[in-house]
Amino acid sequence: MEQQTAKFSLGQVVRHRFHPFRGVIFDVDPTFDNTDEWYESIPPENRPSKDQPFYHLLAENETSYYVAYVSEQNLVSDDTGEPVEHPEVEQMFGHLADGRYEIDGQLH
Repeated sequence: MEQQTAKFSLGQVVRHRFHPFRGVIFDVDPTFDNTDEWYESIPPENRPSKDQPFYHLLAENETSYYVAYVSEQNLVSDDTGEPVEHPEVEQMFGHLADGRYEIDGQLH
């Protein structure tokens, strides 16, 4: 398997390419590392390749906060400069500057 280099980094604010949510990256897997059940729940025509980075996000949409697991191909940088309001952002990260949160001491 070819080694993948992540396009996005910890603390970066991103948004989903197709679905209306955005979030801050708090972890990255070099390739898919979730359950087969989760993967199979994605419609086949939308199912991403497993051989790419997958990101864990503290995500938000207009009605809720949650943790999302998203393939790199489905993310784009969020250029709004707006903070992510997810309640766990304060616990994991420092100040937001230039579309990226400072990494606090809790992340490894």
